[in-house]
Amino acid sequence: MKIDDVFRTVKDVMAVERVYAEPIERDGTTLIGVAAVSGGGGGGGSETNGDAGSGAGFGVGAKPVGAFVIRDGNVRWQPAIDVNRLITVVGAVVLAALIVGSVRSAGRR
Repeated sequence: MKIDDVFRTVKDVMAVERVYAEPIERDGTTLIGVAAVSGGGGGGGSETNGDAGSGAGFGVGAKPVGAFVIRDGNVRWQPAIDVNRLITVVGAVVLAALIVGSVRSAGRR
């Protein structure tokens, strides 16, 4: 794959359609889903003992962040809840509280 092909593919993947979904309309309410899209890439080449080589690659990640809800001419933002992240944060806070409580009780003895 040539580097121009890689950049063309990246441009197609990183399009606005990846961030904003097609609107969905039901019962007078329109939803537009929104995602956070990030990506990166790189490439390079070398020549050793007359042998030339090159390569390129990229990666893209997307996660839902919420949706715009349009009803009766009013727009509101409805964030998506990342349950895994929520559980991780709550677990870290509980663990920190247990450690602090343990250190304080050991210091009182």
